[in-house]
Amino acid sequence: MAYRILEKEEIAPSVHRMVIDAPDVAKAAKAGQFIILRIDERGERVPLTIADFESETGTVTVIYQEMGKTTKQLAKLSAGDSLEDFVGPLGTPADVRKLGTVILVGGGVGVAPIYPQAKAYTNAGNKVISIIGARNKDLLILEDELEKASSELYIATDDGSKGHHGFVTDIMKRILDSGEKVARVVIIGPPIMMKVGAGVAFPYDVEVLVSLNAIMVDGTGMCGGCRVTVDGETKFTCVDGPEFDARKVDFVQLMNRLAMYRGEEAKAVENYEEKCKCGLH
Repeated sequence: MAYRILEKEEIAPSVHRMVIDAPDVAKAAKAGQFIILRIDERGERVPLTIADFESETGTVTVIYQEMGKTTKQLAKLSAGDSLEDFVGPLGTPADVRKLGTVILVGGGVGVAPIYPQAKAYTNAGNKVISIIGARNKDLLILEDELEKASSELYIATDDGSKGHHGFVTDIMKRILDSGEKVARVVIIGPPIMMKVGAGVAFPYDVEVLVSLNAIMVDGTGMCGGCRVTVDGETKFTCVDGPEFDARKVDFVQLMNRLAMYRGEEAKAVENYEEKCKCGLH
């Protein structure tokens, strides 16, 4: 079965939004879950967070940044094209329930998985404070959508081109220092951002969750490629996560494992771009 691309747009430099016709996935999806896709029968399996889903229309939205060979291939596809595989929903859904005030922190493309959580926490009756950040204003995504889905929205940019001149963690700390009773903080973004953000939140009496982006192959707990250490125990991100208690995650190990194949990834991109130049792709 081929999965048709209904919409495709570049929403920031090298960041793309794609809406897929996948009724079975859309019907079962929940905030915090992900899919694994293949472009063609020889393609690699790539995990992407579900950024939105509509069970009524049978559509699933993914957002991705051009980084490796496959995401660069995805960027060349258009509405009307099809994907070979689109498997999901995978992973344990986010633990969404009525808690009170929840802070959601997203950095870079990590803002994409924040959006469905903002909608879900709001629908569950929570006050949702969303904080999103990027290097500059041109790289911010889903600002309008999150403004509608949240009680409050704050923006931070590294260069000060929009919102707070600094980091998302600065705003998070300011809110925690304000005395507002916050029940939970969810941080999603690059591993170093989640590590730092978790460290900032640790002194406060607040639950801190992170969504991990470990290397993944099959997405069903069979290969063990996505293993992480949580509270001294080995966990599989694909079935035990991707959401974990930030205080218990070994972020150093996660970052080291993510760096294991950078040489091979760079070579794959180089070979792909060379073939594109020669007209072979």
